[in-house]
Amino acid sequence: MIRFLTAGESHGPMLTAIIEGLPAGLPLSPEDINADLLRRQQGYGSGGRMSIERDEARITAGVMNGLTTGAPVALLVENRDFKNWREKDIPPMTTPRPGHADLTGTVKYGYRDLRLALERASARETTMRVAVGAICKKLLAEFGIVVGGYVVQVGDVKADIPPDMPYPERFRRAEENDVRCPQPEVVEAMHEAIRQVKIDKDTLGGIFEVVVLNAPPGLGSHVHYDRRLDARIVAALVSIHAMKGAEVGQAFESAGKRGSLVHDAIDVNEAGELIRRTNRAGGIEGGISTGEPIVARAAMKPIATLLQGLESVNLATGQPEQTTYERSDFCALPRAVPIGEAMLAIVIADALVEKLGGDSLDEMRPRFAALRRSRISDLPMDGMEWRFGYD
Repeated sequence: MIRFLTAGESHGPMLTAIIEGLPAGLPLSPEDINADLLRRQQGYGSGGRMSIERDEARITAGVMNGLTTGAPVALLVENRDFKNWREKDIPPMTTPRPGHADLTGTVKYGYRDLRLALERASARETTMRVAVGAICKKLLAEFGIVVGGYVVQVGDVKADIPPDMPYPERFRRAEENDVRCPQPEVVEAMHEAIRQVKIDKDTLGGIFEVVVLNAPPGLGSHVHYDRRLDARIVAALVSIHAMKGAEVGQAFESAGKRGSLVHDAIDVNEAGELIRRTNRAGGIEGGISTGEPIVARAAMKPIATLLQGLESVNLATGQPEQTTYERSDFCALPRAVPIGEAMLAIVIADALVEKLGGDSLDEMRPRFAALRRSRISDLPMDGMEWRFGYD
């Protein structure tokens, strides 16, 4: 199965990642990765760091002659900002910022300066998640599987996306503006909300939606808690910096309704295919993909670094003190969309490799073609009484 590790600090010389479990024979180049790295750096409400960095990935292992070898793939992205820190004497940081890992990281590891927590806890780390996710998107594309995303809410400004707007159109429209919202009518209202928090020296969060198209039924499992596909997706999304909640389908909306208004009735079409009339479950039932679009959302809290500062305590003096500003975004939500896509792609790619097995793309392709589908012909029923048979 696919797993990955990242390493590096926010202002260190570079970020690195190692991905294990990719099949041999996947065409891969830095250009396949850099497009999503660029998307991660673009979005209204970004801070000054994005004007410094020009993230480009170097593949340093696991790809020869343009194809993955089946060995771990190693990636490297240099931090251009490191030149500003290389010879710098770092001033002490002793006042923890609420909402960050400054205090909790120091309690856990016993740091004598809070910056040691800041450097690794920084969302700069998501650069490598996006790089890994781009590779997983490339793998999924070999099987016709597409991952995309968009913003549905900034602060209290909500998009009202027509339910019949096709997902590919949502993805396309979202990339046409700098808040990544597929509904043009609310883009300016989102701009204005972000502009106002800049004036107020404050920050904004919101909600984004990420979607998988053409995933086959049967990914994930109901037999163990840690193999349930929805559990894996929610965990992956909440692992992103500043995400405090996630859902699959219409989870929170459905919680206030009767069951008769929530579940997706099943029909059979003329071709003998079993289809859902609706997709309120978000493409997952019982921890297993249904074949419908997999739809998930993540709620991002406002960034915890505020220009106006927050009340805290200086750990060196024991006295109350305002936090000092550390360069950050005013609203990072538009930039979070490619990160959410990346984490979702990693989970789906992992589940696909788990389902298919095989060490190379050539082994995986016929297995994918032979997968059981939601068709009457693929699901023979005995129609006979039976017993458990336990002693």
